[in-house]
Amino acid sequence: MSVVVPLKNILGQVINFVVPLIVIGFIAPSITKLGNNASRMLGVALMVAYTSSVLAALLSMGAGYAINKNLIFANPVNGGIADSSVPFPIVRKELSERNFSSPAIEKAIATFKKEVKNKELGWLFENCFPNTLDTTVFYSEKNGRPDTYVITGDIDAMWLRDSSAQVYPYLDFMSEDKKLQNLIAGVINKQVTFILKDPYANAFHDDDTKYTRWASDHTEMKPGVHERKYELDSLCYPIRLAYGYWKKSGDSSPFDAQWKKSIEVILKVCKEQQRKKDNGPYSFRRTSEWAIDAVPMGGVGYKVNPVGLICSTFRPSDDATVFPFLIPSNFFAVVSLMQASEMIRKITNDDGLADELIALSDEVRRALQEYAVVNHPQYGKIYAFEVDGFGSAYLSDDANVPNLLSLPYLGGTERHDPIYENTRKFVWSKGNSFFFKGTVAEGIGGHHIGTDMIWPMSIIMKALTSNDDKEIKYCIQTLQKTHGGTGFIHESFHKDDPKKFTRSWFAWANTLFGELLWKTFTERPHLLE
Repeated sequence: MSVVVPLKNILGQVINFVVPLIVIGFIAPSITKLGNNASRMLGVALMVAYTSSVLAALLSMGAGYAINKNLIFANPVNGGIADSSVPFPIVRKELSERNFSSPAIEKAIATFKKEVKNKELGWLFENCFPNTLDTTVFYSEKNGRPDTYVITGDIDAMWLRDSSAQVYPYLDFMSEDKKLQNLIAGVINKQVTFILKDPYANAFHDDDTKYTRWASDHTEMKPGVHERKYELDSLCYPIRLAYGYWKKSGDSSPFDAQWKKSIEVILKVCKEQQRKKDNGPYSFRRTSEWAIDAVPMGGVGYKVNPVGLICSTFRPSDDATVFPFLIPSNFFAVVSLMQASEMIRKITNDDGLADELIALSDEVRRALQEYAVVNHPQYGKIYAFEVDGFGSAYLSDDANVPNLLSLPYLGGTERHDPIYENTRKFVWSKGNSFFFKGTVAEGIGGHHIGTDMIWPMSIIMKALTSNDDKEIKYCIQTLQKTHGGTGFIHESFHKDDPKKFTRSWFAWANTLFGELLWKTFTERPHLLE
């Protein structure tokens, strides 16, 4: 965001307005007492005052420009210098400064901008869709294999969840770009090394010696671990990416013995976190003033009834769960375990491991049918957000994915599942304590940022899971008017003021918005007019 230009203009106007008043209010009366030639002297005084004001402004501007040319232009985090005199300035990084460039993605951008008449949407697509490639990926080769480290944006660490979601929309373009395919294979390889290092960690550094602010957390922190918050979805996302890569490329080279071992480790953690015998080996406590980081009962969470569901100590927002059976993540696990089973059976020919994976998937599915559904007085049967297996349930939804809204997007339910339909109505209503509606927009937020802050990701996901033209168009129009003039999508924005936002550089949200625009362009192009 540019704040220098408005401040300069405002101060200039104040000076130009105040100086003449000073002249008239204090100098003019004194001059009139002089008698002869008073009017001439008053004119000279006014001319000197105005001339000095103009010269002062010009000198200030010239000095500022000489010190830093960026001062009189917007200078977004994501890109280069933006000329504030044009409606849609260049905010994307220059080609020479981009971390990675894909001809296939550039071709898609050119096609979108050519065919879509809405110039602002063309501008947003060009900025957002390649943002992950432009700014967050670091490709190399280790031992002759692709290796890709992916940061989230403004945080120099690789989340298993974010990195998977950031590159997933590029899978459809691999057939046109071998280097892009190698980059995504590198993400899969990197995730395998991280999962084998610590499957209970959610975020990692590429350098084992790198300092992390969470080193003092009361959990088993290992070198190279940025944060050790156990989130079930963090083990599902790498499977989703691997499965999508395999299906779209036909390439099984990333799925070697190490990858198979990572699947075995994921299965082990899922069974441990069913907590049928005990709480498992993981616990987490943090010395913090934030309640969202607090895990009760000695760092393992509240007791659950071992009904077959899998515990998740934290949500995909990195906030602690109230009840450990996080329903959206369990739906995600059903799909991921099934996908892993298919890959293991067809790629490694290990029927025993494949059977274990599918058996756990079936067990979790049955438990969801029995324990995830509650009767709401207004909406009827809906899916709870969290449960404990004893009968307690937390009815809400969070903007981060997986959430209840995203279940069809991740394959957890059918779009027209009656219970999902009811749940969808509930989460997008005042019945959800984290649904916010303001003068500018409406959407879902979450505990992570707080009251009245809408996450664009929720609006994007509503559109991605909708079959209604009016609803999809409304969502896109809302996103178009809430980027705060930056040309990028943010973590959250205030329901009444999109210029009040968090995280100017959040690649997942940018790429996800690009995914929505491309999907709409290929399936419902009339909605982009």
